[in-house]
Amino acid sequence: MLDLCGHILILTGAPGSGKSTTAKRLVAAVSGPAVHLHSDDFWGFIKNGRIQPWLREAHKQNEIVMGVLAQAAEGYANGAYFVVLDGIVVPWFLHPFRKLKRPIHYVVLRPRLDATIERSQQRGGESLHDPGPISALHREFLAMGELEKHVIETTNQTPDDTHAAVQAALASGRFRLL
Repeated sequence: MLDLCGHILILTGAPGSGKSTTAKRLVAAVSGPAVHLHSDDFWGFIKNGRIQPWLREAHKQNEIVMGVLAQAAEGYANGAYFVVLDGIVVPWFLHPFRKLKRPIHYVVLRPRLDATIERSQQRGGESLHDPGPISALHREFLAMGELEKHVIETTNQTPDDTHAAVQAALASGRFRLL
């Protein structure tokens, strides 16, 4: 794998797209220092007044969380860590990351909606299982405009295939924002 010390990868997509599995594999594959920031943890840190992040009224909260995530990612990257930020980072939440003075890669994993719902419902724990919010989040990644070139279609990919596709995306340099 490339030398990505000091780089930040924003690995995003709807629930069930393969973000967390791929992030864990990427971090395990690098030879240098690496950090996996799971964005769900940052919403979980809010103990009072938390609004489910997929609700419209959560916009201000989500902007705050994205700002904190950007600061955390930058702190690690400044220490020469390869940072993989795994979470739902829609295009309009990229603003705090675009301000950073680090190389930023943005990769969107996008399976078809039916695959997204099926994968999400197969997971256990407190992950999102409701098809309504999953469908709404999936729609957020359909009209990417200039960021469409940052999409990897993952419907029929195995975890190994997705990992390899993301590694190739990083190597190509095409998925860099900054």
